[in-house]
Amino acid sequence: MTFAQKVIDFNKQLQYTGNALPTGIRIMNPFKESSQALSISDIFYHKYYDDNEKRHIILGINPGRFGGGLTGIPFTDPKRLLTECNINYIGKATHEPSSVFVYEMINAYGGVEAFYKKFYINSLCPLGFTTSEAKGNEKNYNYYDSKELTIAVTDFVIENIKKQIDLGVQTDVCFCFGTGKNEAFLSKLNEQYNFFKKIVALEHPRFIMQYKTKNKQFYIDKYLSAFNSVNNK
Repeated sequence: MTFAQKVIDFNKQLQYTGNALPTGIRIMNPFKESSQALSISDIFYHKYYDDNEKRHIILGINPGRFGGGLTGIPFTDPKRLLTECNINYIGKATHEPSSVFVYEMINAYGGVEAFYKKFYINSLCPLGFTTSEAKGNEKNYNYYDSKELTIAVTDFVIENIKKQIDLGVQTDVCFCFGTGKNEAFLSKLNEQYNFFKKIVALEHPRFIMQYKTKNKQFYIDKYLSAFNSVNNK
């Protein structure tokens, strides 16, 4: 079974099996909510992962509404899906800042084929969360935004880290998007379960695009240096 088929099967079986979520928090499962997510991700993974090569894993936080929440592909919004991956998307071509940074970095690395041949991106929690504002507008919510939610999803996160390792990823180094709470939580779990020999944390793409845009090239170079360090071994 190829890496592609393993990921596709993983996505198909994804459903939240953790403890009850805190009041006001909703689980977001793109593979059950988006009519296109499964078919789009099927095309994507067959296009870039249809082999038996091992990859290094990159773990973000959890999917956002306008990126992986629509396409089923982490850090890939509909715009990047169309322009960078040449995969069709029917509907509004939404924009996610994290996706913008990731694909600029991927292009600097050598392009989508070169990057995805070496790396697999997902999240500590492969399903997302949302909450509603006072006016009823839905917004993204991170697994670590409340202690109650973190506790509720911990077993689910552990289970899905194990499942993603079984896809066929290298365990010498895991890359983590987020140098704050995401890194701290992953490091704590890793100390307990020894998933990976080493965790390399990089500033989250959203943080870079929101607060460090003027220094974007610095962070692209930092990413490339980290990723090239495992390729040169």
